Amino acid sequence: MTKTIGVSWIAFLAAILTITACGGERTALINGAGATFPYPLYSKWFSEYAKVNTNVNFNYQSIGSGGGIRQIISGTVDFGATDGPMTDEQLAQAPGELLHLPTVLGGDVAVYNVPGVTGSINLSQDALAGIFLGTVKTWNDPAIVSVNEGVALPANPIVVVHRSDGSGTTFIWTDFLSKVSDSWAQQVGKGTSVNWPVGLGGKGNEGVAGLVKQTPYSIGYVELGYAENQKLTHAKIENAAGEYVLCTQETVTKAAAAAAANMPADFRVSITNPQGPGVYPIASFTWLLVYTEQKDAQKGQALTGFLKWMLHEGQQYAGPLGYAPLPPEVVTLEEAAIGKIRVAS
Repeated sequence: MTKTIGVSWIAFLAAILTITACGGERTALINGAGATFPYPLYSKWFSEYAKVNTNVNFNYQSIGSGGGIRQIISGTVDFGATDGPMTDEQLAQAPGELLHLPTVLGGDVAVYNVPGVTGSINLSQDALAGIFLGTVKTWNDPAIVSVNEGVALPANPIVVVHRSDGSGTTFIWTDFLSKVSDSWAQQVGKGTSVNWPVGLGGKGNEGVAGLVKQTPYSIGYVELGYAENQKLTHAKIENAAGEYVLCTQETVTKAAAAAAANMPADFRVSITNPQGPGVYPIASFTWLLVYTEQKDAQKGQALTGFLKWMLHEGQQYAGPLGYAPLPPEVVTLEEAAIGKIRVAS
């Protein structure tokens, strides 16, 4: 009996050693936090990449761009995520060099609920700024009617809906309005949170979409995917060329391609209101924030592998979830940036 147990124990130990030697290494847990806007896509990516590399798991907390920046600076996560690039002041607070790595693109759209009006109306840059400033007060205001010939717009007051919480979606929206309206830039400005002149607040993209859906004669802004999910009509927005363009994956990608020629080396760029034909003017990259020095070798190798996969195989999942894939010009630039990541030996 004793001899049998001893042989079994030795066999057990041998099996453990064999598993370890054959690649039974510990699983790398990569922790991240930040932007809510790309969360549906990031969840899909992490799930799909776990099938490619079974020795890595991701834990992502969708807490908003500001939270992602704070946590990567404090070192409590392995990567951060943001819809608005970090400021020079924020970068100076980080204990090491941080890379801004674009992942995909998205567009903010003006969704509205006007009984009797179907299809996408046109909104000029001036009209859009005026609506959110509270100076364009009714749906039949000349600023709206003049660019919507043949559309019967009612005299009802416009109910403005905006975000009540800080968000990258708001940063993109107010960045655009600050570029196209001096009044907006002077009175309100841009940021993840601003002091809104008028309107009702809704929490998250889902909160704004829900309020617009249930409030007649309202208008708000959400990320394209939420508009499509809630089946809300969104407007064609005037771009820098004077064209009225509907937000689609193609017109958002065109906006990024137009900006790629002048892309800064650190990728901290605003692509709202770019020059060029057929571009949608309220679009943005969303970024992952990653340190160039990876002190944990296993995590660093796993994260670098994921980033390379994200740039290529991962882009196929963007479109079905309402995002626009990165244009080839940006992918090429980003491959070089990922090459700067140094993993501890």
